Amino acid sequence: MTGWMQHLIVAPIVLPIAVSALMLAFNERRRPLKRLLSLATTAGLILIAALLLWQADGRFDVGARASSLAYLLGDWPAPFGIVLVADRLAALMLLITSVLGFTSLFYALARWDRSGPRFHVLFLLLLAGLNGAFLTGDIFNLFVFFEVLLAASYGLILHGSGAERTKTSLHYITINIATSLLFLIGIAMIYAVTGTLNMADLAMRIPAVPAGDLMLLEAGAAVLGVAFLVKSGAWPLSFWLPRTYAVAAPPVAAIFAIMTKVGIYIVLRLSSLMFGDASGGAAGFADQWLIWAGFATMLFGTLGILATRTLTRVAGHYVLVSSGTLLAAIGIGGQALTAALLFYLFSSTLAVGALYLIIEPVERNADEEDMIAGIAEPVFDDEYTGAVSGEENEVGVVIPGTIAILGGGFIFCTLLLAGLPPLSGFIAKFAIIDALFDDSVIMPTAWILIALIILSGLATLVALTRAGIDLLWTPAEDSPARLSIIEVAPIGVLLAACLALMVGAGPLYRYMEATAAVLAERSSYIDAVRLAPRGGETVP
Repeated sequence: MTGWMQHLIVAPIVLPIAVSALMLAFNERRRPLKRLLSLATTAGLILIAALLLWQADGRFDVGARASSLAYLLGDWPAPFGIVLVADRLAALMLLITSVLGFTSLFYALARWDRSGPRFHVLFLLLLAGLNGAFLTGDIFNLFVFFEVLLAASYGLILHGSGAERTKTSLHYITINIATSLLFLIGIAMIYAVTGTLNMADLAMRIPAVPAGDLMLLEAGAAVLGVAFLVKSGAWPLSFWLPRTYAVAAPPVAAIFAIMTKVGIYIVLRLSSLMFGDASGGAAGFADQWLIWAGFATMLFGTLGILATRTLTRVAGHYVLVSSGTLLAAIGIGGQALTAALLFYLFSSTLAVGALYLIIEPVERNADEEDMIAGIAEPVFDDEYTGAVSGEENEVGVVIPGTIAILGGGFIFCTLLLAGLPPLSGFIAKFAIIDALFDDSVIMPTAWILIALIILSGLATLVALTRAGIDLLWTPAEDSPARLSIIEVAPIGVLLAACLALMVGAGPLYRYMEATAAVLAERSSYIDAVRLAPRGGETVP
């Protein structure tokens, strides 16, 4: 990539930060302008992510091979300077984040962006932090981007009013501040052993770590891993997640569906780079812990799905099931299983985001006592924000087919999350099970994972069907919920994306297989950083 295209890798971080800084110059009465800027930015991020994915797949030039793209900030060579790396995996995560960000923001325009100040600024900063976490090639800068996205998430989780939301948000903030401290401790211990925090440099140095220092390195990695497992929602560190996601505004909960996957992404990235087969004495570190943590998380999430009757809690526990499945698959390892788990990550993240968006209009007809305080309360009157009361602020008119639209979308989400054929959820779970059967001798842990995948799918089907009967297909005295195109369109886009995953499963799965091969090989990532161009020259 030459010319201005070589700077494309930094755009997913710089663009949302620059636009959010610009919006700080406008007060809340300029909301139409802020909406336009935010939508244009998130749409631009989708285009940028698609271009980076195209580049990572080697499609810009005929005959070009897939490559990892490294960008040296300030033109300082790695490992001394800050480096951004866009390979297949990072580009895929950028695309998921951008699609989910655009649809969540579009849904928020119905009324949720008016329930508090600075919504669009915080939302764009969250996207910048997420994109930075996926692109960074340095563990300390990963911490910096984590803090950016967490700081923005603190404001978004508190967005709106309600005592329950405020109480739960304070718990969320406290837990993440404590986790950040663990993050720093783990970073310090790894740096004390290796003398570097650049991921590619770590991959080259760890095989040469003396046996006497190996225990300190693994201890640092374990502390760092605990921080990532908290953010991934792994049991028993997941007690905060279902309740926190339940009280968040629907568009906020939808974009939060990708936040647990940041922890999964880092575990996968560092496992392949730092503790892969070529890592000497550190090879395979903590794989067994990941497997059993994943199993426990899946079981806890499955029991939570069956135990709760609130849709937002069901969605939160399904996020745990998804995280547990990915953690267990990472621990078991193997190139075929890595490709399958990446397809599952793509499908489940978009499906959960769609479910969070569809929950609010579905529950709009429910009795007030059945809803968690703070989920669908009317927006408040405030001269500063310009917001008005909920009844006067409803968008759209009663649609005769409202229940049909909501019911159809809800059924589609149920089939996706339960993993029933022929949708992408089934393809992803079948691919995982098929990868587990690739070996001539199936390990007992593989049988446990297969059983938990089937059990969690059945639990999801039962819980969502029960909720759908209660909220949609039971006759109600009240008129159907009001829907507007602003609410229907983003839900439709996410469900259409999941449908596209089913239709285009072949090419997409080949991309996942190529991504898994690059992760297993490591040399593409390391060489991209080591030989990153400086001022038009190649670093020897």
